[in-house]
Amino acid sequence: MKYRLFYLALLIPYINLFSQFDYSFSGYVVELPIFAFDKERPVMFPTEDNQMFFNLTRIRLCPEFYLWEGARLNYEHEFDILYSKSNNEILFNDKNVSRQIVNLRWQAVNENNFLLTHYIDRLYLRQGFNWGNITIGRQRIAFGSGRVWNPTDLFNPINPANYSKIEKDGVDAILLNYFFGSFTNAELVYNPIKGGKTNAGFRFRTNFNEFDLSAIGGYFDSKIVGGLDFAGNLFDAGVRGEGIISINKDDASTKFLKFILGADYQFTPKLYVMIEYHFNGEGKADKFNYEFMRLINGEILNLSRNYLMINTSYMFSPIVTASASHNRNLNDGSGFAGINASYSAGDNFYINVGVLSTYGDIFTEYWYYPHSVYFQAEYYF
Repeated sequence: MKYRLFYLALLIPYINLFSQFDYSFSGYVVELPIFAFDKERPVMFPTEDNQMFFNLTRIRLCPEFYLWEGARLNYEHEFDILYSKSNNEILFNDKNVSRQIVNLRWQAVNENNFLLTHYIDRLYLRQGFNWGNITIGRQRIAFGSGRVWNPTDLFNPINPANYSKIEKDGVDAILLNYFFGSFTNAELVYNPIKGGKTNAGFRFRTNFNEFDLSAIGGYFDSKIVGGLDFAGNLFDAGVRGEGIISINKDDASTKFLKFILGADYQFTPKLYVMIEYHFNGEGKADKFNYEFMRLINGEILNLSRNYLMINTSYMFSPIVTASASHNRNLNDGSGFAGINASYSAGDNFYINVGVLSTYGDIFTEYWYYPHSVYFQAEYYF
């Protein structure tokens, strides 16, 4: 209970200083029915007929309050309504809350294949100054330049196979952002976590010769971490990369390297292609050494070492776009391929239809994931 009062104690003294303030209100509703199946019965998805149906509704309310000069209070509350005919541990894995010291998640209903969960995913006060800003509370901290994987994002990365996830999880932190100039700034992050432990890090970002360059470092999950990332143009193509070295503070011999290299190119006004390679030094080269429980608990995003993702999109008209993607585990030969069609039904209403097909030999990484067909409707207000 004392932790839940953390944010309230920070905010109440300031709100009473001014009797007049402005606000805005926005949000969205996403409806996502999914039919999933597989020829073999993956051990992660025990069902009688190996066919699964889910319907996920996400409702996100996002009021924003402008308190006084340079001060803004953001609050985002999400309601997740899940109907499931199967016990699923991967498609709807929302367990990556290790960066949150305050429990602001409540399970209102859990019965008869019906689950209603609601939680506060953003709640922060940002005060701007002429030199930068300070943000206190549950917030999104975005590091890195990768499109699919983000090794330098040590706070809230998303598994690329989890298409049901829309927002990155909020982080309970204090963020100081100092501006040196128009294209140069430094960020300092302090993130208390459960058990009396803390994470702390920095990012320095600048621009050189049309390239955005960043350096990060800090102490995360009892590991000393350092990394770099870049993004820019090479001739007419976009290129990017990022990577980290992580060393266990108690055993320097326990370390790993992660990095990505990617490029994208707009071949025509309608045709776009992106490719990204990921080396995951924290993963295992042998499929029989995969750490599945760490994946299910949200501690890691992938099991193996080497991955390659290719994505292509084509705009048939200003309101209709189709895309195809293929992600392959280069070590065990498994992967998934997806096709998605998107239709803009209005200024704030979008419809997506997609198919995700997984493949791989028994006990390879993506053998555990089912095939799926999904429909997604998004309304923003």
